[in-house]
Amino acid sequence: MNAISRTARAVFLLGAAVFFGLPLLWLALAPTRTADDLTTGSPLGFGSLGNVGAAWSHLMRYNDGELTIWIGNSVLYAAASVALSLALCVPAGYVLAKHEFGGRRTLLTLSIVCMILPPAALVLPLYLEMDAFGLVSTPASVILPLSFYPFGVYLAFLHFAANLPNTLLDAGRVDGAGELRLFWSVAVPLAKPAIGLIAFFSFVRSWTDFFLPFVMLADDRTFTLQLGLMSLLQSTGAVNAGSGFSDLDIHQPEAALAGLVAAAPTLVAFVFAQRFLRSGLMAGAEKG
Repeated sequence: MNAISRTARAVFLLGAAVFFGLPLLWLALAPTRTADDLTTGSPLGFGSLGNVGAAWSHLMRYNDGELTIWIGNSVLYAAASVALSLALCVPAGYVLAKHEFGGRRTLLTLSIVCMILPPAALVLPLYLEMDAFGLVSTPASVILPLSFYPFGVYLAFLHFAANLPNTLLDAGRVDGAGELRLFWSVAVPLAKPAIGLIAFFSFVRSWTDFFLPFVMLADDRTFTLQLGLMSLLQSTGAVNAGSGFSDLDIHQPEAALAGLVAAAPTLVAFVFAQRFLRSGLMAGAEKG
């Protein structure tokens, strides 16, 4: 029975790897080929690195290289929202975990409720709020909502509640440390795995978000990379040759290369964040 279960598990994992891996392999190989070769040749054939350079040159011709502006915008929005998320989530999680005050349970419950709500359900209220402050179509209309990250607050709460002993804080108070000193010198160093975990998830959320920038931004010079790629694909017919109205030489290889550019930062972030992800996810499990 054990041999059968091991075989079934291996078959399932192999099938899942093929199912999810083949599209990624095609995406990686497509920029090395020409549009005609993609249509008539082997689906997983390799072309040449020269075709990758040609595809990038074709992308740079779209609106005078506007793709680089979208990349810069995405980096700015993601970096700013991650920094603000950490500045808000870590102190909030610490206070909820280690201090008793009126409304504490209510705030924690509201954080959990906001985690459950679909992000799209909050876009209209956020738009009205940004419009009331005159921030629509500005970077702040994307950065500020993305900085509101209840999941990060809950992760910080769980980490501090499980891994920061009250006796350690009491010892610091006996030595004369104030609450701010305790947070900065005791809690934050012990929370590095949680901080890395929150930063990673916040970055992925900010980098991949499409609907919020779609609603908030009207000027294509302020678009994120994901939103800009939609505009590029629609106007050039890179996916459907009959749907575009641009005469630029942008087809399937260029679309695949743009997709790789959009996906690369999250893959790089995952590679560098693995240590924090492992320690952050296991911190609570190792307690006790």
